[in-house]
Amino acid sequence: MKIAVIGTGYVGLVTGTCFAETGNTVTCVDIDKNKIERLQSGRITIYEPGLEKLFLRNQKESRLLFTTSLKDAIADAQVIFLALPTPPGEDGSADLKYILGVAAELGQMLTADDYKVIVDKSTVPVGTADKVRDTINDASATDISSSFDVVSNPEFLREGVAVDDFMKPDRVIIGTNSEAAVKILNELYAPFVRQGNPIIFMDERSAELTKYAANSFLAVKISFMNEIAQLCEKMGADVDMVRRGIGSDDRIGKRFLFPGIGYGGSCFPKDVQALVKSATENNYTFKILEAVTEVNSIQKLHLVPKILNYYGGNITGKHFALWGLAFKPNTDDVREAPALYMVEELLKNGATVTAFDPEAINNFKNTCKCNISYAETQYEALENADALIIATEWNEFRTPDFERIISTLKNKVIFDGRNLFDISQMEAFGFHYESVGRRKVSMPEIPELKTNI
Repeated sequence: MKIAVIGTGYVGLVTGTCFAETGNTVTCVDIDKNKIERLQSGRITIYEPGLEKLFLRNQKESRLLFTTSLKDAIADAQVIFLALPTPPGEDGSADLKYILGVAAELGQMLTADDYKVIVDKSTVPVGTADKVRDTINDASATDISSSFDVVSNPEFLREGVAVDDFMKPDRVIIGTNSEAAVKILNELYAPFVRQGNPIIFMDERSAELTKYAANSFLAVKISFMNEIAQLCEKMGADVDMVRRGIGSDDRIGKRFLFPGIGYGGSCFPKDVQALVKSATENNYTFKILEAVTEVNSIQKLHLVPKILNYYGGNITGKHFALWGLAFKPNTDDVREAPALYMVEELLKNGATVTAFDPEAINNFKNTCKCNISYAETQYEALENADALIIATEWNEFRTPDFERIISTLKNKVIFDGRNLFDISQMEAFGFHYESVGRRKVSMPEIPELKTNI
């Protein structure tokens, strides 16, 4: 099957590459000439484990093509995927200008004798399929209403495991009432659901809401567990034990119950915000999600009061090593990353920071116009640092060389926002160690506060 993917961002590039992997001919189009030239030369533009291998293989086999010409991309395509950004506006609503702009262009290009399926792959508010359909029709000089269908097919890709999520999906959601579109998309997705996971067909509006509901529910689980962690610290309970206790209940499940310093990324913050806005527009107050947004904002700075308290309220002149800049491991995405907010607060309080991340340093530099330094290794970041702060749970941070940490840090002090280390191990090494929702391991005193008796 011949496919066009409009937009070569995270969703578009993964979608195009994975469809090419099952034998389709995919043309990806973008208005960014520099990005297209880079992709055409075989240089991938995002970091996602496993993607580059598929990208290079399918490009070599001429199944994965790139162009800046929308007209050329859709010429022979049976299915056109819209994988365009929907950034949040100032009021929290999803901005549809990119999607509707392309829809207007499509309306000028589509013909009455060439049927195509237009697929909203981007995360969009309820009713967007109707708006895309109307925009295409309005932009056409002739009646083309019977020559295309607009379908909602939301993506459920987790950064860091997006290739596996696409190639072996838990489910495929397709919103359409068109029998012709159902037949084409059923054929297109058949190779991905051979093990029996379902393709669920529904109306367009239900499909659009399903994506927002799924991400918002997961954000609720994360924020609930972070609130439990806050309570554990006040009541002397251990959040790890609580997590295991409730996670063994099949009705709750084990996933998304790990406490930390809040969620970030391109999906959860934006989707929660957009669903709240959509609810408001329909005269409904989504109280749970309003609370989730507030809880997450507070949680991102959860370590800062701990740090200030340890240093007697004054960190002016203190230097911190920061491990982790991406909002989660196995990605270079720093959008809404807790590290962004933490660095800002540390600098505001007079501290300095040296940071390390295996993949996200360049993106962090471009996003955070702050005066911090960057290290080439995690241990280099520790040099001359008063304490270590952990903001992302990269695997290489889980079992570090603790003797090397001790010999490099000025003091044996760690503030762990991802609960990577075992409490008893920290006690054995003699660290002052504070995490999230667990008891504090205390050093007898801060070396700088020693007095001569």
